[in-house]
Amino acid sequence: MEIVLRNNLILVTTDFDTLNAMWMRNFLNNHSRGMLFLQKAVLVFRNETLKEAREDFIRELSQYHATKHDFSYEFFLRSMLKFGNQPIKIELSKEEKPQEVQVNLYAYSSDTVLISLDYPNSWVMSYLRSQLEVYIERGTDVSLVLDVSDYRAKARLDRALNKKNVLHYQIHYNFNEHFLSKLYSDFSRYSFGNLSRELDDGYAHFYAVLQCPVGASQEDLKENYKRLAKVYHPDKVANETPHMIKHYTQKFQLLQEAYSTLRGVS
Repeated sequence: MEIVLRNNLILVTTDFDTLNAMWMRNFLNNHSRGMLFLQKAVLVFRNETLKEAREDFIRELSQYHATKHDFSYEFFLRSMLKFGNQPIKIELSKEEKPQEVQVNLYAYSSDTVLISLDYPNSWVMSYLRSQLEVYIERGTDVSLVLDVSDYRAKARLDRALNKKNVLHYQIHYNFNEHFLSKLYSDFSRYSFGNLSRELDDGYAHFYAVLQCPVGASQEDLKENYKRLAKVYHPDKVANETPHMIKHYTQKFQLLQEAYSTLRGVS
């Protein structure tokens, strides 16, 4: 493990075994709302309501680091506490081969979606919870049931599923042949064939971006593109936070890419 104290960041570089230590997992699980998942890393922002848990973690981290490197724990702890309000970035030190995780998607209806894992994986589940928390109706350590009854929820789900890497896990999103037809029931007249494969296989992802089934007509693609482009045009959030403006801009660009790609395909 290596720890670097920067002006605006505490950078912790460690291996996956340490990342899975109980004291580390407890800290990260408690901060899932204020955690940004990056490839090979997580960034934890300060949460005033979890100040005590954060200080406990810094003590645990200092003790672990001091023991590993055989130097004064008290001195290092004092230095760490001076940076206690800064974000903490925890990244993996090894280029480990990504482990594949299957995430299954099932639509009970256009309003309700089930996300399930074949096996418990707290890191992938923490990522999904951090992205979809406000839409979660109930959940376990291997499943989440989402209320996606409005376009904002569907857009949030789409954004969450765009991410394929969490730490050293590579995620494959699977869905059956009824997923799109139920989620976007207005297009139930279409035949979907066998879609039990990853979202990014072929053009399926672009159809999902436009909230259309695979095989939708050019007229329906154009209609949905115009509708969604109005919803996600960056001008609609010109006075919002930079993060919100960035999200709408990225979504708008993705809509343009999807429509441009699918023109002439159907």
